[in-house]
Amino acid sequence: MSLIRYNTNEYVPATFSSLIDRFFNDTLTRSGGSSFQPRVDIVETDKAFELHVAVPGMNKEDFQIEMKDNFLTVSGERKFTSEQKDTNWHSIETQYGNFSRSFSLPENVDAAKISAKYVNGILEVSIPKDEKKALKTTIKVN
Repeated sequence: MSLIRYNTNEYVPATFSSLIDRFFNDTLTRSGGSSFQPRVDIVETDKAFELHVAVPGMNKEDFQIEMKDNFLTVSGERKFTSEQKDTNWHSIETQYGNFSRSFSLPENVDAAKISAKYVNGILEVSIPKDEKKALKTTIKVN
């Protein structure tokens, strides 16, 4: 008996962009490519922006976070390790290799107070807002 991936229906992309992204990501993965693009959730609160980067199976030492010219770049590498030499892999759907994601930040962030933590496979980057640099002002008409 062999294990095969069960697929109830063919992939139907929600957007043209997701079709192109899947084409390039799947092609690289199948041909032994060494890069991937992790999923990211972006949350804004009154006091900060938060990035939640889904990168399971990594260590906190595997990440590099850099801020330059109002661009925050999160990068790293997830290495494939096979603990058992006699294991026959039937399917590998998780992604391995290098990744890099960059985000343009608004002017009202406090770059000196950016912090990050890695919890349960999610890299959480907190980007506090600088209350002194308000982007929105109200102008009174005389």
